[in-house]
Amino acid sequence: MANSKFEYVKDFERPDYLLPNTWLVVRIDGKGFTKLCAKYGFEKPNDKRALDLMNAAAKAVMTDIPDIIVGYGLRIPQDLHPIRQKRVSTFSAYYVHLWSTYFPDMPLAPPLPSFDGRAVCYPSVQNMRDYMSWRQVDCHINNLYNTTFWTLIQQGRMGATEAEEFLKGTLSKDKNEILYSKFHMNYNNEPEIFKKGSVVFRDYELVEPGSDNVAETIDDLAEPLNQSKTQAENDKKRRAKARIVVEHLDVIKDDFWDRRPWLLSNKPGKIPKLT
Repeated sequence: MANSKFEYVKDFERPDYLLPNTWLVVRIDGKGFTKLCAKYGFEKPNDKRALDLMNAAAKAVMTDIPDIIVGYGLRIPQDLHPIRQKRVSTFSAYYVHLWSTYFPDMPLAPPLPSFDGRAVCYPSVQNMRDYMSWRQVDCHINNLYNTTFWTLIQQGRMGATEAEEFLKGTLSKDKNEILYSKFHMNYNNEPEIFKKGSVVFRDYELVEPGSDNVAETIDDLAEPLNQSKTQAENDKKRRAKARIVVEHLDVIKDDFWDRRPWLLSNKPGKIPKLT
């Protein structure tokens, strides 16, 4: 770019620093989604179409950005810190692009759906796993409340204020009892996507816990991954060949991570054989 007297404005630019050797979580949140849900008449307490749209957008982002390892909130590995805005803008673009697939009879109109994001650097594997666990616990708590709240309104014919007052101070066991005793509804039979949320990741052959392919300690996984340029390119190609899946699994227990060691090591696993 040619020098000019206007070039001084570049001095106002500031880099967006993120800590190296950490696990980066990019949390993406919808902007004004309460109004959007009302505008397009999303089903309460859960609209499967809207959830499938979110998952499809997440899969598309992971396809475009191979650095992302797992989505429940998008996480990328140590020492790979591209600007977070790329993830947020890519997610927004795919959400709008895929809208008509899931809502074919509801064309979008301005204001269009948009998302913002924040990046948090977690220094250890345990911190990162605890973050994922926190999000899944929140999913369960919120879904149980919303399911009970909207059942009281839709089937119990309560008003919103009345239902809110009715649920004040109730625990999880109380909400389960309300659903069962008043509406013959067993919350345990609700779809897993509602209770556990969705986990998006690249699919490789599962590993049996205790095998040689599993890292021995969390400390081993916390070490930065030192690779040659050739190794990094080969791993990138292997990741690109992997199938991206959406599952509704428990990410709090060790089993999810132990059977998928590639999520923490950033080393691609074996591509499953076609049967």
